[in-house]
Amino acid sequence: MNYTKMSKEELQQALGEQNKVLKEIKKQKISLDISRGKPCPQQMDITMPMLDMINSATQFPKPDYRNYGGLEGIPELRALFAKILGVEKEETVIGGNSSLQMMFDTVQRAMQFGVCGGKPWNAGKVKFLCPVPGYDRHFAICQHFGIEMINVPMTPAGPNMELVEMLAASDESVKGIWCVPKYQNPTGYTFSDETVERLAKMTTAAKDFRIFWDNAYCVHDLYEQGDKLANIMDIAKEAGTADRIYEFASTSKVTFAGAGVAVMAASKNNIADVLSHMKFQTIGFNKVWQYAHYLYLQSPENVAAIMAKQAALIRPKFEKFEEVFSEEFGENSGIARWTKPRGGYFISLDVLDGCAKEVGKLCKSVGLTVTNVGDTFPYGVDDKDSNIRIAPTFATEEEFEQALKVLVCCIKVACIEKLIKISEK
Repeated sequence: MNYTKMSKEELQQALGEQNKVLKEIKKQKISLDISRGKPCPQQMDITMPMLDMINSATQFPKPDYRNYGGLEGIPELRALFAKILGVEKEETVIGGNSSLQMMFDTVQRAMQFGVCGGKPWNAGKVKFLCPVPGYDRHFAICQHFGIEMINVPMTPAGPNMELVEMLAASDESVKGIWCVPKYQNPTGYTFSDETVERLAKMTTAAKDFRIFWDNAYCVHDLYEQGDKLANIMDIAKEAGTADRIYEFASTSKVTFAGAGVAVMAASKNNIADVLSHMKFQTIGFNKVWQYAHYLYLQSPENVAAIMAKQAALIRPKFEKFEEVFSEEFGENSGIARWTKPRGGYFISLDVLDGCAKEVGKLCKSVGLTVTNVGDTFPYGVDDKDSNIRIAPTFATEEEFEQALKVLVCCIKVACIEKLIKISEK
């Protein structure tokens, strides 16, 4: 049914029914959490054999990975990441367990020292383009450094490129853009070939403009036929803009969430610039653990096989969301619409404008934790008060189905109440 077309009396009757459901839910004293994109324990169980890859009898390659050195990471793992990302081995640097740390460090270096010999970004005003809804931790980095954020609406093909191109070309203080190009957080959209090409080739007023290409879900397909993402590095090289790209990825959702390895891929000019600063920060990251990762992961084909096992665990949860929400709201409810990703870790849910905070409040009141409303926008401000990020992966299938029933009820209560108020005006 389309709630926006119901009479006031019909809305009041529907609200009464849903309030009864909500009251019963509250009696159950549940405690459920679908707020963060964490792997479930069963996903990490798949990786346990990696702990057997190295032991007291392991013979490490020379130079000895147990010792100092190797700032850029071990060559075997660099080569593996290079194959996965479609770059050269020399265009990679292996970091610690977090690609977020590498992104933070990259912004900090640019702010303090500039990039490739340029002026420090913090010598003047700095702005970043931020596709919305987007990843809250990207926005937090910008806010931490005092970088002004400009919202750019997401579309199924990627960020609104007319707006991106206009802003990048007209303002020298626009120094970067955040991109999660495959299975974007939270929409699950994959950038189209045209979008990737336009990003690589567009005119920028700032000569030191950088694209922060957070390719976090590059191997995270839910189905055998996953989305295909164009190789922005290849396009940028042909266009003469290779220095524009900083690409990041990690194994945080491939091996162990808190103990993976991260990688940064960039032009050789950028890599040399990065290493020139990193050498003062560290003598090298954990090469013993890097080697364990290499021995376990081995090849892009083996990574794909591992990820297929993980997909089998989390795909039913995404499908359960689609089943429940299609049944409860359909395509024309007027109060709920959502994305249908084929990979990644999130679903983007939009409820009736002005209702998301109330939905979150109602969920919390009955024991369901959802992502803080506004977190998917810079400064935590969703002007429409409509977007809620759904993270299906961590809960069990049974828990997630229960969470969906609660969420559905809270959406109906909040939105029907809003529609009744509108009808009374």
